[in-house]
Amino acid sequence: MTKLPLRKLQALFGDKLQENVRMANYTTTRVGGPASGMISVYTVDEMRRAVKILWELDVPFRVLGSGSNLLVSDSGYRGVMVHNRCHNVRINTKGEQPVIFAESGANLGTVSRQASLRGVSGFEWANSIPGTVGGAVYGNAGAHGTDVSKCLLTAEVLTKAAGEQNLDSEGMGYMYRSSSFKRDAEEVVIMSAKFCGTKVEPALSMRLLEELTEKRRQTQPVGPSFGSTFKNPEGDYAGRLLEAAGMKGVSSGCASFSTRHANFILNDGEATAQDYYRLIRLAQKTVKEQFDVDLQLEIELLGEFEND
Repeated sequence: MTKLPLRKLQALFGDKLQENVRMANYTTTRVGGPASGMISVYTVDEMRRAVKILWELDVPFRVLGSGSNLLVSDSGYRGVMVHNRCHNVRINTKGEQPVIFAESGANLGTVSRQASLRGVSGFEWANSIPGTVGGAVYGNAGAHGTDVSKCLLTAEVLTKAAGEQNLDSEGMGYMYRSSSFKRDAEEVVIMSAKFCGTKVEPALSMRLLEELTEKRRQTQPVGPSFGSTFKNPEGDYAGRLLEAAGMKGVSSGCASFSTRHANFILNDGEATAQDYYRLIRLAQKTVKEQFDVDLQLEIELLGEFEND
């Protein structure tokens, strides 16, 4: 593990700093080795302070939300995980257009359901996405034919290069499942976001939310996974290509491609991150050979993996 400036970090963060934290306890796949350190933040001010200190000390770090789009290697992460526990959500129904405000650690399903209960439509699609607002804004998450770019008003972001900024969808440089920050691997932290909505009767929005959730429930598996593993290539679907390539049910160790939806890799018990990595590489190789399509990951790999 990278040697962190522990004395400085302990003096600055006290008992909020944990060492050698097993990431399998914080990811939706239930795999991942230890991070050198973890700092939990509960307010945007705490997040801002922690991130600025880590940048100043040149300590490698990642912000952790729900851990749904992250594969941490079995050897772990040589840096600090900033565990984002900033959960505040406010729904403003005054004025012509309702506004949904959420801090970046808020669960997407929670935000979606709170908006629907207040009679604000337009965010129902996010209810069944296993992630947080920060990751969704960073990666332009989407489902059911829409995505963050269609409803984002502004995102409050903190970058190492330019400091604090408030950016709209254009400023975020959105493309399919990506932002300019994600494509350029720029050092950035999403602090909070505001989304637009439409006033409706709460019962109507809740009905739509439940219909979309049921649709996902019928087509997607239950169990520890990332959600979708690969992005859909232009004009096609990753799940269709994987199924056509015969990947449904293919396993490595205790990880396997779902027999219900081929773009999901499930932890069947005691899977390792390397099991997941082997399946990812096998799927990319097989689809490339059979269809000449390069499948791109929707998730992030963190740490060192073996190419065996």
